[in-house]
Amino acid sequence: MTEEHQNIEFIDLEQEKKEIKSFSLRDLLDGSILTRKIVSQQLPFILFLTFLAVIYISNRYHAERIFRKVNEIQIEVKNLRAEQITTTAKLMNLSKPSAVSQLVEERGLELKELSKPPKVLTKRKKNR
Repeated sequence: MTEEHQNIEFIDLEQEKKEIKSFSLRDLLDGSILTRKIVSQQLPFILFLTFLAVIYISNRYHAERIFRKVNEIQIEVKNLRAEQITTTAKLMNLSKPSAVSQLVEERGLELKELSKPPKVLTKRKKNR
């Protein structure tokens, strides 16, 4: 048991307070602040915060990219809808009987409109 007590290190609180208070701009610029014990103890937490910041920034860029794509697609949908309405209107005008007969005459297809209604053919069932 005495061997276990010998391995225990005692931390001098006054020395730690002195380390914390003796922070200067020069220490920050030359990098000596990174060699202090308190900073090295907090290094995993600092790395975790850095990782979270990188994830946050990349998430923001990803969201902006998706937002731009959605806006582009909405504009394309509006244009396609306008084109669909225009095409439908043209088709309706072309499918009118008067427009069809005019196109037939212009192209000289020699087709005529029926003067009599068409006959309906029915198939008789055989009785056995």
